[in-house]
Amino acid sequence: MLIVIILVVLVGWFVLSYNGLIAKKQRVKEGASDILVQLKRRFDLIPNLIETVKGYSGHETETLEKVTAMRSRLNDAESILERDHIGSEVSKEIKGFMINVESYPDLKANTNFLKLQEELSDTENKIQASRRFYNGVVKEYNISIASIPTNFIAKIMAYKDEPLLDIKEEEKENVKVSF
Repeated sequence: MLIVIILVVLVGWFVLSYNGLIAKKQRVKEGASDILVQLKRRFDLIPNLIETVKGYSGHETETLEKVTAMRSRLNDAESILERDHIGSEVSKEIKGFMINVESYPDLKANTNFLKLQEELSDTENKIQASRRFYNGVVKEYNISIASIPTNFIAKIMAYKDEPLLDIKEEEKENVKVSF
């Protein structure tokens, strides 16, 4: 009888631990998906922003070409780290573009431009929030698969650490703008 109780407890613990790990792994996937959704939203806004700026500046074609190439790379990227790196490149490109736009007072008064600029700013905030959410759930997941006793189940199921997103040194630098 005691052996049956111990066996039931062990099976129950295994099932609960396994289900907990699956739930945490799904939250990690959700976090990565949230980042991708916001990155795609940003990519959808940029052509509209550039179209609004056309006629004020000759730099928009080059920016649009770069962003289009980055969008293609984003679609081909396989890991969240690659996607996040491409997103950081786009962010840097947008910052440079927006600095160039500052020299056109008529454009800064254009309501379409202001609305797009506001949407882009909102999207940047959502990307940062998605990155924080992702890092939070990854931290929780990584702790779970490293902690005793769930680490035994994680090893059996071949669960591996997920990478945290961080800011690279070149992303901390100020944007350089040249005309």
